Amino acid sequence: MYAMIASIVIAVLTCIATVTLVLVKPSVAFAVHKKDGSVKTLKMSIFWIASFIGAILILAVGALSIEDAFAGLTKDMWAMFENKTVNSINPVKIMVLFFAMTSLSVFLDELGFFKLLALITLKKAGVSQKRLFVLLFLVVSILTVFTSNDIVILTFTPFICCFCFNGRINPVPYIICEFVAANTFSMFLIIGNPTNIYLASSFGLTFTSYVAAMALPTLLGGLVAYLVLFWLFRKSLSEPIEQSEELEPTLNKPMVIVGLVHLLGCLLLLVISEFIGVEMWFITLCFAVCLGICTLIYSAIKKEKPTILKNTFLRTPWELLPFVLCMFIIVLALEKNGITSAISSALDVGDANALTYGLTAALASNLVNNIPMSVLFSSIVANRTVAEVYAAIIGSNIGAFFTPIGALAGIMCLSITQGYHVKLNFLKFSGYGLVIGIPTLFATIGGLYLALLYV
Repeated sequence: MYAMIASIVIAVLTCIATVTLVLVKPSVAFAVHKKDGSVKTLKMSIFWIASFIGAILILAVGALSIEDAFAGLTKDMWAMFENKTVNSINPVKIMVLFFAMTSLSVFLDELGFFKLLALITLKKAGVSQKRLFVLLFLVVSILTVFTSNDIVILTFTPFICCFCFNGRINPVPYIICEFVAANTFSMFLIIGNPTNIYLASSFGLTFTSYVAAMALPTLLGGLVAYLVLFWLFRKSLSEPIEQSEELEPTLNKPMVIVGLVHLLGCLLLLVISEFIGVEMWFITLCFAVCLGICTLIYSAIKKEKPTILKNTFLRTPWELLPFVLCMFIIVLALEKNGITSAISSALDVGDANALTYGLTAALASNLVNNIPMSVLFSSIVANRTVAEVYAAIIGSNIGAFFTPIGALAGIMCLSITQGYHVKLNFLKFSGYGLVIGIPTLFATIGGLYLALLYV
């Protein structure tokens, strides 16, 4: 009983502390004095500290032993090499998969590839805001499918802010459009969001089975989201754009080709991973390492510093690593002491299970953020049907609409827009998000019911 109460108290306090840090102080800035006398300001995220302290307390009070924590984090780490199932999963594998895929995307972004796509989109739009709105939604949706929502948000948000100020148009419709498109179409592939990876892999879902089930729900959700978006901003989009000249980035074409070959090759092998008997985390790791080696060789031939690798490394969101691993330790304690099974029983309401899990996951995402929510729900849905697992995945993605706390993408988006003095605060973001998110969530779960009839 002591361990159960301790686990609950620590988990609740950790969630409260995490949300507080996200709202009040998600990062700290400090000055670095360089050799030439100049001063550079660096920012470091600190929202993960609450989960780190929570995990330490869990171990300190004996709610979970260090041995159990290590075993849970590294379970079946080398199963693929021991002729075991290739669908075994653990948090370390999830993190390798996420960071490897992120590095492939950030690499291309550092080369200016995504900015070039954005500029091409803007030129195609001309002076029509409505055309730009449609094109932005389509481009962000497509890029998110093949990269991830976080990368798209980091890449497009600053560019949208600059362009809208230059064109003297309201940036809010485009920021919301970008955010909604990225967090809707992040459901399409298993790699689109860390929550997809964690929940789907925990349940043993393969790359192809995931796509077969989630393609229709994502498309239906995307359609509904776009229609609501367009209706919300129809008046604002009727004003013309003032044309301004934007210089196209100078691309390092050989390295862009190398980056694209690695990204597309990685995606291809992920699709067939279940048939070739290689785990997804290992495929992505190999491609990330190979890209790094190719970049070093190219830099050596050109007698240049591998700046692109340094910048890619620095832009990778490493703060997710302690955050996810520490939250997993807390969830392991909840599972060991019977709390997750009690929550699972409470959510069992018969035929409405998929809808119940989707709604609950969306709400939970806005209490604790969608990554710790997925860690928690991986235990809750462990003995449920595949419908509830997919519903939880849907909730973790669409739930990001409701408040900025719902996903790290929301936190990053608001942080970037504040730097550009965009009039988009917490309440305004949440107001738009709820109006768009609620019908999108119901449409997506409805699409899930239809998809599972034929899968």
